Amino acid sequence: MKHFKNNPTYANTDNVISPSMFDQAYDRISTWNGYTPSPLVRLSGLARELGVGEIYYKDESERFGLKSFKALGGAYAVIHVLAEHLRVKIEDTTITGADVWSGKYAAHLNGFTVATATDGNHGRSVAWGAQQCGINCKIYMHKGVSESRAIAVELLGAEVTWVDGNYDDSLIKVKRDAIENEWHIISDTSYEGYTYVPKYVMAGYTVMTKEIMDQLEDDQIPTHIIIQGGVGGLAGAICAHAAAIWGDRRPKFIVVEPETADCLFQSAKVGRPKMVHIDTETLMGGLSCGEVSLLGWNILKDNADDFVSISDDNVKTAMRIMALGLGGDAGVEAGESAVAGVAMMMELKDRGAVKADLGLDENSRVLLFGTEGATDQKLYDEIISGS
Repeated sequence: MKHFKNNPTYANTDNVISPSMFDQAYDRISTWNGYTPSPLVRLSGLARELGVGEIYYKDESERFGLKSFKALGGAYAVIHVLAEHLRVKIEDTTITGADVWSGKYAAHLNGFTVATATDGNHGRSVAWGAQQCGINCKIYMHKGVSESRAIAVELLGAEVTWVDGNYDDSLIKVKRDAIENEWHIISDTSYEGYTYVPKYVMAGYTVMTKEIMDQLEDDQIPTHIIIQGGVGGLAGAICAHAAAIWGDRRPKFIVVEPETADCLFQSAKVGRPKMVHIDTETLMGGLSCGEVSLLGWNILKDNADDFVSISDDNVKTAMRIMALGLGGDAGVEAGESAVAGVAMMMELKDRGAVKADLGLDENSRVLLFGTEGATDQKLYDEIISGS
């Protein structure tokens, strides 16, 4: 385990992503067919075992049937891109995302193609959004992604292109092909010159924070949020929204990453975006990212309290504990990336000094984000059974 204590200024992030986008995302996504708030599970047994006061776990394992929080981001961005395209194409500024989703303008979208690089879950959301809107979808996956995750997006009508290397290599490839073929990239990673679409992806994620605000009483506001890193889009969105919701009562914000893909940790150490070359893929596949998202970084660099990188050693055990429940807790389906926070806290049991430095003790109320369920069913079953 590695720990970097940041020196946040808690700078206002309205210039990175507008707070109005949070409300707009919730207002629109909450009208989609199949929408229901995901559960916020109280894990008191696990909290006792890990030496904290309470653990709240936002369970995204069934979100829109896609088994991941990513369902909130990619599909939402697809709809925004299509609505803006149609407003220009047919010169009608009244077209809404709901119109696009309903299929009202399907005839005007013939030949329209969206594309993205993915470790699995974001691509599934983009493919789902494309399917709902009746457009073409190209998904780029690197060789470290499991075949079952590729099949999941193919079943939604998307075409998968395999790329040698890692996630960052697949991102480079899709950028080149999109320019050549005039496709529209729907990426959850932002970079210089490409920030507009990822803002909508990030805004979609904050539906979770709005739900959490409604699911907790005032005396249950978390003292700590521990959230997965990846490129930083999720972490940045939740960090900005948590500050907007809770203000002076904002929780301490801790970003956790795999030690083999700790681009946010390394960036925080040097005070600027730093790319990490991934030589070994982490079991937490959705977090296997070597380059930070510009938007996420611009929020986290001034607002995250701590950055932590962990090994994969506790991931399988954490998944099994979640599945079985501990000390009276209900069992929860948690995929490999979903348990990063639990695995971190397990590793802290033998690192009292780091735990104290993070301010975690028997009075802490910890909010964790269960970002996925069994998005690779075969792998999940193997891990849970211990085979």
